[in-house]
Amino acid sequence: MRNFLKIFDRNRHRPTFEGLEIFKYIGPGLLVTVGFIDPGNWASNLAAGGDYGYSLLWMVTLSTIMLIILQHNVAHLGIVTGLCLSEATTVYLKPVYSKLILFSAMLASISTSLAEILGGAIALKMLFDIPLKIGALLVTIFVIIMLYTNSYKILERWIIMFVSVIGLSFLYELSLVNIEWDMAVKGWVTPSFPEGSMVVVMSVLGAVVMPHNLFLHSEIVQSRQWNKKDENIIRKQLKYEFLDTFFSMLVGWAINSAMILLAATTFYVAKKQVTELEQASVLLAPLLGNNAAVVFAVALLLSGVASTTTSGMAAGTIFAGIFKEPYDIKDSHSKLGVLISLIFALFIIFLISNPFKGLIVSQMCLSIQLPITIFVQVYLTSSEKVMGKYKNSKFTKILLYSIAGVVTILNIALFFSIIL
Repeated sequence: MRNFLKIFDRNRHRPTFEGLEIFKYIGPGLLVTVGFIDPGNWASNLAAGGDYGYSLLWMVTLSTIMLIILQHNVAHLGIVTGLCLSEATTVYLKPVYSKLILFSAMLASISTSLAEILGGAIALKMLFDIPLKIGALLVTIFVIIMLYTNSYKILERWIIMFVSVIGLSFLYELSLVNIEWDMAVKGWVTPSFPEGSMVVVMSVLGAVVMPHNLFLHSEIVQSRQWNKKDENIIRKQLKYEFLDTFFSMLVGWAINSAMILLAATTFYVAKKQVTELEQASVLLAPLLGNNAAVVFAVALLLSGVASTTTSGMAAGTIFAGIFKEPYDIKDSHSKLGVLISLIFALFIIFLISNPFKGLIVSQMCLSIQLPITIFVQVYLTSSEKVMGKYKNSKFTKILLYSIAGVVTILNIALFFSIIL
C-alpha cells in the first residue's frame, strides 16, 4: 500500500490545508462504508423496515455513532504509528497471542467474503438468471482481476463510484414511494423494541462493526500520509481523517436508512414479509414497477462487488501484517492473503447446498471474532508504548471499552439466537 506513495518526497512535501484540501483526504472512509452497506446489511435493513415499519430506524443512528468512534480510533493507530492493526498486533503482542488473533481474523475475512460474494451472485441471478454458483465464480474472478491489476488509488475511485451509484439508486427508489417523514424522524431518534424485533435489532447493531473494516481502515488511511515526523502534519491528518470518517459514515447512514424507508413504505404497508434478498426484488416489481426491481438488483450487484473487493484488500492487509509488512498487491504475502480469503469463500459456497445456511454460518464466525479484534484495537490505542502522547484519554478509553462491551454482548446474543 505505502509503496504507492513513493512518488512523494515525504521529507520535503508540505501540503497546504486550505480551501478544498479536505477533498484530498476523502476516500479511505468510503471504502470502509462499503462494509456498512454490504449485502448482509441489506437483508437486516429490509427485515427491519418490512416487519416493523419506521420504528427500528434508530438502530441505524446508534450503529453509525458506534462505527464512527471505533473507525476513527483505529485510523489514529495507522496515522500515528505508520502500522496497520495487523502489523501493530504482530509487533506489540507476544507471538503466541498475535498469531492466534490474526489467524482468527483471517477466518473472519473468509466468512465476510463468503457473504459478499453471495450477495453479488444473488444480484446476477436476479438480473440475468445466472445460477448462484456460477454467479459466485464470476464475482470472484472479477474481483481478483480488479485487485491484481489496479493500484489502490484506482480502486478507491472505483469504489467511490460504486457507492455513488448505490446511493443514487436508492434516491430513485425513494422517489417512487410516499414517506411519512414525521414518523421517520421519530424513528431515527427514538429507541423502541416492538414485539419479536430483538433478533433484527441484534443483527443490525451487533454486526455493523466488522473485523475486516477495522484492519482495512488502519492501513488505507496511510495512503494520505506525508511527512510523519512533522507534528503539525500529524495533527492535521488526524483532523481531516475524522472529517473523512464522519462524512463517509454519514453516507452509510443515509443508504442504510433508505433501505429501511423503502421496505417500510412498500413491504410493511403491503403486509408482505421479506426473508431473502431475491424475494425483495420480486416483490418490488408489482409494487413499484419493473424498473424499481432492476435498479434494486443493480445496486445489490455493485454492493456485492465493492464489498468483496474491500474484503479481499482487508485479507491482504491482515496476512501481510503477520509478516510485519504493509499491504502491497505486488507483494506475495498480500497477494496470498487476498487469494486465501476469496478462494476459500468460493470453495465453501460450492460445498454448501443452502446459501442461506452459508450466510448464517458466516455471521456466526463474525460474531465470535469481532470482540477479539475490538478489544485488541482498544488495548493498542490505549498504550503509551504504541501511541505515545496520542494514546486514548481516560474518557476515550472508557467510551471505547463500553462500546466494545455492548458490541460483544450483542454479538454473543446474536450467536445464541442463530444456533438455538
